[in-house]
Amino acid sequence: MARVEGATICLLIVAMDVVAGVLGIKAEEAESKGKHLRLFFLECKEHVHQAYKLGLAATALLALSHAFANVLGGCPCVCSRDEFRRSSPNKLMAAAALLLSWIVVIVGLTMLIMGAVSNSESRATCGLAHPRFLFLGGIICFVHALFCIVYYVSAIASWKEGKAHRDTRSQGSHA
Repeated sequence: MARVEGATICLLIVAMDVVAGVLGIKAEEAESKGKHLRLFFLECKEHVHQAYKLGLAATALLALSHAFANVLGGCPCVCSRDEFRRSSPNKLMAAAALLLSWIVVIVGLTMLIMGAVSNSESRATCGLAHPRFLFLGGIICFVHALFCIVYYVSAIASWKEGKAHRDTRSQGSHA
């Protein structure tokens, strides 16, 4: 039963990240259909409300996926040098994947928010051309799925190792 629950959680995290990535890419497509005039580094563009809505939806799903993975995975803290030396490979992998997932989600959310906000106004604006924030944020959602799955699986494996170790010690003290 635990394997089914774990697989379901992993699929849910991946599904949310994939949908967020697709929404980010679709938001970029919607933005590119708006009117643009570009000259070297300067760009005048008409904002596309559809890109704004899709970008916000992608942002919300990415944040929800990250929260979901973090809450269900727990916290594999490695707070001291001694604890680092005693930690199992699963715990170290979980801690590294957790750190990387936080870095990826910060970058992804920033890009998606910047892309969505650039489409939030109702009138055309001119300024420096910006990179394809919504597209890049969408791609980062896929990377986030990978790190979250590695984190979740290794955190659960680490937790099970610790539980088995505690159970073995408690049985040995009763004998």
